Amino acid sequence: MGIFKAYDIRGVVPDELDAELARKIGNAFARLLKAKRLVVGRDVRTHSPEIAGAVVEGIRDAGCDVVSIGIASTPMTYFAIGSQDVDGGLCVTASHNPGQYNGMKLCSRGARPISAANGILDIERMCSEPYPTPSATRGGLEELDVLEAYAEHVATFAQIENNVAFGIDAANGMAAHTLPRILPHLKNVTAQTLFMEPDGTFPNHEANPLKEENLDPVRELVRGQGLDVGVGYDGDADRCCFVDEKGETVPADLMTALLARAFLERHPGAPIVYDLRSSWVVKEVIAECGGRPVRDRVGHSFIKATMRELGAVFGGELSGHFYFKDNFTCDSGVIAMVSAANLLGSSAAAGKGLSALVADLRRYHATGEINFRVPDTDAAIAALREKYAAGQQDDLDGITVEFGGLSDPDWWWFNVRASNTEPLLRLNLEAKNASRRDEKREELIALLGMPEA
Repeated sequence: MGIFKAYDIRGVVPDELDAELARKIGNAFARLLKAKRLVVGRDVRTHSPEIAGAVVEGIRDAGCDVVSIGIASTPMTYFAIGSQDVDGGLCVTASHNPGQYNGMKLCSRGARPISAANGILDIERMCSEPYPTPSATRGGLEELDVLEAYAEHVATFAQIENNVAFGIDAANGMAAHTLPRILPHLKNVTAQTLFMEPDGTFPNHEANPLKEENLDPVRELVRGQGLDVGVGYDGDADRCCFVDEKGETVPADLMTALLARAFLERHPGAPIVYDLRSSWVVKEVIAECGGRPVRDRVGHSFIKATMRELGAVFGGELSGHFYFKDNFTCDSGVIAMVSAANLLGSSAAAGKGLSALVADLRRYHATGEINFRVPDTDAAIAALREKYAAGQQDDLDGITVEFGGLSDPDWWWFNVRASNTEPLLRLNLEAKNASRRDEKREELIALLGMPEA
């Protein structure tokens, strides 16, 4: 795959992405949107100042003004785009990728995502063409500090009645930049923190909390200090993962179900959107609480579009993205943390740890996501469709097959889909009992080949 991906632009610097290409991207982005004013933020990777500077120059060459917000998390950039009178904007970041990567996440007006389906491939094509003559009236440059306004915005989600003690691992990423300004706004929250020095080389561990080993530091902090909950952030702070007071991981789909209960108390009957990899319990809990469960394709551009269309108040993905209607329908790891604090600090939860709150959600047995590198993803999915023809199938995203009903002790289901960001097939499987899960996992591994490490 090239650097122009399904949801963003991402590649190794300088081999795949350099200042010259960044300038072309900025210019093409401004022309794509016919923009007059765009926001640009950047993370703390060592090459982000150069890449962001080139993007700014390309935008200005197109005759478009730039609002530069400087160092910013992706959610902070979304906030700036959503709260300012601009035509869109971008954050120079490579999310959770290692330090040699960089890239961009792009939005149009109102912080609506730009994806391959509505612009990224057009930008790729425009960048392959000769660079256009700069506009006779070059765009201006305005510097704007939105960090305090962003902190105040995050604090509007807080309704924390009783004390909650957090362990936080910022992974030397952008949460390390925003949290010091946000935490003082959160009444009844105390925090012990790890790796709060922004460092784009990520010296302590990879900034990807989906990998269990990257949660070990915050796990140990929570256990050692007797804290209520731990949270680990990814590199650009749009995702987070949770561990309970025992240091056990709480998968993001179970957090989606747990937080959905709280949102439905305040918004009875509202739609809640979740991605199709999520545990069956997510759909069950939303329905039990009187909400409308809406199953969607994987990926923030799909989730956000569906939420906007239906007026959904909340959404969640297995990858640790949590979406909030009142946050411009955008994802935010920090607002997810605040939402968890609201729940743990509520009178209703008094005396209950996170482990107790999620205990009834651990109804089924899941494999977690397993990745396979296969030569022909379409052929592999077609073969699965034929082999499992006896099951109930759908093709919303890849192939999902369900066998039996929930009352059946041997009930199970799986989804296999092609990654939108890497040349991989991704398997998620869940069953009523652990032995069935393990049996069917091995069966699918035999069909798909050796999993990626």
